Amino acid sequence: MPKLNLKPKSKPKPKLKLFGISASPRIAATDWIVRTGLGYAMDNWSAETRYFSVHGKKLNFCIHCDHCIKEGECIHNDAMNEVYSGFEWADAILIGTPVYQGTLSGQAKVIMDRMRAFVARKPHALRGKLGAVVADGGDRIGGQELAIRSIHDFYLINEMIPVGGGAFGANLGATFWSKDKGADGVRADEEGLKSLYRTIDRLVEVYLLIKLKRH
Repeated sequence: MPKLNLKPKSKPKPKLKLFGISASPRIAATDWIVRTGLGYAMDNWSAETRYFSVHGKKLNFCIHCDHCIKEGECIHNDAMNEVYSGFEWADAILIGTPVYQGTLSGQAKVIMDRMRAFVARKPHALRGKLGAVVADGGDRIGGQELAIRSIHDFYLINEMIPVGGGAFGANLGATFWSKDKGADGVRADEEGLKSLYRTIDRLVEVYLLIKLKRH
């Protein structure tokens, strides 16, 4: 089977719609990484993008009241409405999380838990959408892969297609070492940047492969 030429330098113009989420309560490393990933997708792949940050947002915990099951909407009226809109709009999702206590942030978990209301209204609403993850931590090996796997599980449970960056550099997704220096730390992490670009490239490649097969 001939290999598709999907290198960014060819600058195809897919209609990929990418929704980026920073699940960090700060405007620091994770915010910079997700914005950089979205910018890379726009500049190299002509992607349309949206961005959401949990910073300063009101996000209530899921209380498992089953209001969404009975009424088709969440009992809470908060910033998750913007997240629901982004998921509905997007072909692909990029979730970024800082590493807290060896895994994802509490804010990332709240977003995933609250997406129950989204699929309660339409159980297969996320089927076939693509999902990628980036995780950053103060230590090089501090829980980034555990955080990524947790979000991949969310994608799988909701019938999405999790996408990593491929072997030799970004197996499960993008990982960064901030050295607890915020945006300056991850900006200086050349290996982290390579893993981010690999992950975005692979995300668009999978999207294009699916699109070509369907058409």
